[in-house]
Amino acid sequence: MSEEHESSASNTKPLWKRMTWLVFIWSASVLALGVIAWLLRQFMTAAGLAAP
Repeated sequence: MSEEHESSASNTKPLWKRMTWLVFIWSASVLALGVIAWLLRQFMTAAGLAAP
């Protein structure tokens, strides 16, 4: 079992690659949330719910 653990540990990607994916996924989620908020604001403005 220790050989199995060592082989999986040696296949672990470098920290910078894992952090790059983390930043990419976080950025994509923030961007998606911004787009959804913008779309909701557009629909609300079209419905006459804009603040004066």
